[in-house]
Amino acid sequence: MNATTFSSPVFVKDGNCIVREIVSVDGAIDFLEQWPESRRDLIHETALKACYDAHDGYRPVSVVRKAFISFAKRACILEDPTSVVPWIAPSKSGGGTVAV
Repeated sequence: MNATTFSSPVFVKDGNCIVREIVSVDGAIDFLEQWPESRRDLIHETALKACYDAHDGYRPVSVVRKAFISFAKRACILEDPTSVVPWIAPSKSGGGTVAV
């Protein structure tokens, strides 16, 4: 885990209703920079500033994660990890390998 990785991922829906896993400050920056300008507000601006501050070493990553979650809640795009993770977890019936 590097210095900009979240303690646990944040799952959000993008504009295409695809669930994205955000695991780091850089991932949060990319997501926030792609957010439509017409939907940006003070919470978006605050979250993005927190990301840049953490990227530059002025703010802890935990603060960025909380700010990003606040943004996602406000934008109604936050996904519950318990509903996403089982869907992307590997199958328990076999490992995807074939015995030869």
